[in-house]
Amino acid sequence: MLIDSHVNLHAPQFDEDREAVIARALGAGVRLMVNISDRVSNFGAVRDVARHPDIWCTVGTHPHYAQEDPGLAPRRLIELARDPRVVGIGECGLDFHYDRSPRDIQAEVFRAHIVAARETGLPLVVHTREADAVMAEILETEHAKGAFRILMHCYTSGADLARRAAALGAWFSVSGIATFKAAEEVRALIREMPAERIMVETDCPYLAPVPYRGRRCEPAMLPKVLEKLAEIRGWSLKEAEARSEDAFFAVFDQIPRP
Repeated sequence: MLIDSHVNLHAPQFDEDREAVIARALGAGVRLMVNISDRVSNFGAVRDVARHPDIWCTVGTHPHYAQEDPGLAPRRLIELARDPRVVGIGECGLDFHYDRSPRDIQAEVFRAHIVAARETGLPLVVHTREADAVMAEILETEHAKGAFRILMHCYTSGADLARRAAALGAWFSVSGIATFKAAEEVRALIREMPAERIMVETDCPYLAPVPYRGRRCEPAMLPKVLEKLAEIRGWSLKEAEARSEDAFFAVFDQIPRP
């Protein structure tokens, strides 16, 4: 079963042909998708996409938008997570590359998501960019207070953070970046990820894999990501698909397995 663990189908890039995009994904064999929340204020649009029986969703605020809701309370996330179509908390985390929100506010909002993940038992979908030391410290400190499940989405950060997150039981998702010619460092990281905790994603409409790079990314392009994962790990395509599927249902365990 092909499963896209991270899509952004509520994005305006899909406003003209959203249903056609979903139909193409299903036609390409993508059986399930998780539509990822970019910010709590936009949750209605995120949730609306999850009306489709093959699409689930998360609730959370990306670090780019943390400054929109600096006082975000865990209870707000927990309340929204009661929706039966919500299967994760996030996308949340730290982005020190763009710094679109102040770093202290990013950290504060991220910690609120962690509390919500711990309380609900739902996995935490983590975005991290150029914030390895702070990210590792927050994850380890918070995990010591009480365990929560971690999914390091579209992982492209350093090897040290990867090892420290893996030690906390984190899962990792592989995106189209793995297919990029200049992404050998990312491929090296993928080779070292825990074999039983790897899944695939498109992060559409971003990061279209080769040979589609430069185009709007769609879930129908997921097979190219899976093919690259299989190549990197030395797995057959069937094994890569089975391992990714098992990892997905281990972390998103609110979704019934067909």
